Amino acid sequence: MNAVLPPTGPDTLAGRLTRTLIVWVGGVWMLCVLAVVWYVDREINHNFDNELVEVSHRMFDMAVQELDKLQQGGTPSALPMVAPKQLFSEDAVNYQVVDIHEHVLLRSAESPNDAFDVPLAAGFANNQTWRIYTVRHPTRGLYFQVADPLDERRTALNRTLYGLIIPLGAVLPLLALVLRNVARTELRVLQQLAGEIEKRSGSDLRPITLPGLPRELRSVGDHVNSLLERLSQSLDVERALAANAAHELRTPLAAARLRLQTALEHDLRRNDVQAAIDALQILSHRTEKLLQLSRAESGASLARSRVNLVQLAGAVVQEFWKDPQISERLALKVPDAIAPIASGDVDALAIALRNLVENALRYSGSGRVVIEVMAPCTLAVRDFGPGVSAEQLATLQQRHIRHSSDRTGYGLGLSIVGTIVEKHNAKLELASPPAGAASGFEARIVLRPA
Repeated sequence: MNAVLPPTGPDTLAGRLTRTLIVWVGGVWMLCVLAVVWYVDREINHNFDNELVEVSHRMFDMAVQELDKLQQGGTPSALPMVAPKQLFSEDAVNYQVVDIHEHVLLRSAESPNDAFDVPLAAGFANNQTWRIYTVRHPTRGLYFQVADPLDERRTALNRTLYGLIIPLGAVLPLLALVLRNVARTELRVLQQLAGEIEKRSGSDLRPITLPGLPRELRSVGDHVNSLLERLSQSLDVERALAANAAHELRTPLAAARLRLQTALEHDLRRNDVQAAIDALQILSHRTEKLLQLSRAESGASLARSRVNLVQLAGAVVQEFWKDPQISERLALKVPDAIAPIASGDVDALAIALRNLVENALRYSGSGRVVIEVMAPCTLAVRDFGPGVSAEQLATLQQRHIRHSSDRTGYGLGLSIVGTIVEKHNAKLELASPPAGAASGFEARIVLRPA
């Protein structure tokens, strides 16, 4: 897929990601620079101080000997004597030899005439210009002070700081360009995912397949595929409802129209009117079945609760017992022990059981029908009519297949039961004849215990 990414701007995710990365990377980089500067400053001062200590101890005796030699060979003066450069010829060292009254007796050529403005005590001390290390002579009342200009240390530190910041400033635009390209490259897969979702429509609900998706986007893709699957199932239910309605309602509607037309042509004879009413009853019955089938196939309203199968069977059988003719044929058998409790939708299971009972009453002739609740979680509807052949038994759950001459076969009823059972992850077991009987038919719904 050749997805075209929008320009990286303030409103794009790539732009926001680029700016965020630049700010954070630049901030972390700056903190690292400051840490390096602090460390370098600490190391520079440490090295310079070590140098002062080493020089002071190496030069103190030489400076005292030079002081004695100059005092013996020269005329006393109010100004301090200046030591010759040969005393320490390799590098310019600023030093002074001071007595206990802070009078400068000898100094290097680069040192000031006045004493350094620091306490005359052994160790380091600073003034505005110098870093000074003082050493006291062990036997004479003399102090030797070696000074190092603070500007040198600041200059060394500034050079280090500039050496780090200037490359950072120069590289920052390149870093921004690299981060922008990285963000756009990594987000291209998101654009591809959006493009695939955009392609889907009511006629194209194929799952999205994008190999190589990162884990976060793979989860989004899975959720979108799950949504597409549910939409596809809903559309299938609607299509099935339309197809079933066209198939099931065509004949009753034609029959009702024909009967009414015949009744009008024959001055509304009672038999014709009654036949039209019967056709409308069949139409109503099949419409109710279609709605039940649509609801069962959608599965959207199925609940999961604890269902007392004895109470469920009792409620269903009470509906049929309201008809005196049926009450004599229909029996209920429940276990003596604790009532089985299943997990499911009580309304959907009642519809399934009611369909099984209606089929049994219809196809058993005038024979007896038994509803039995069995442990651990089974509902069985058993009749003792003629039953069905093995070939018919294999096709009973297929829709629109009629097995009798009156065109009111098992089709929709068992399809509804099968769909409800499937939604409950249960099993529908059919047998003809039932175990231990010479003839008849038995349907069992084996549910999962709650």
